Amino acid sequence: MTLATLASAADVKAAEGGKEYVSEWLEIDQSRVNRFADATDDHQWIHVDVERANKESPFGGPIAHGFLTLALVPMWLEQCVPLQQKMGVNYGMNKVRFMSPVRVGTKLRARFVAETVTDVEEGGVQVIWRVTVQKEGGVKPVCVAEFITRHYF
Repeated sequence: MTLATLASAADVKAAEGGKEYVSEWLEIDQSRVNRFADATDDHQWIHVDVERANKESPFGGPIAHGFLTLALVPMWLEQCVPLQQKMGVNYGMNKVRFMSPVRVGTKLRARFVAETVTDVEEGGVQVIWRVTVQKEGGVKPVCVAEFITRHYF
């Protein structure tokens, strides 16, 4: 399904509460988890010690950091929401929940719905996106959140 480009504040407002935007699948590999651990200094063994995680983790192996999953949300938004804008900025998050672990090797994707669109200064709009991150073959979401962005056209 091809979705219309959002090239103005009016276009974004028209998308409010309607269309669902779905990203491509992305495999979460150990290299990505290790790089995230290095970037955040979070080297907990359940993420980076593959041998120990395979033996001792209740998840059956190493898992991605919850905040790694969350950090991918802006990339997925850019990938699947056809915004033609001068500038977009992240404004924050609401109600973030990590609903199930992400085993290394799992494929994830995100679904976005523009729940609320409001006008902001300089002719921009603020969007509260309902984001649901899913794992391939999973029933329960990996993460659910409200992602707040601002867009200027």
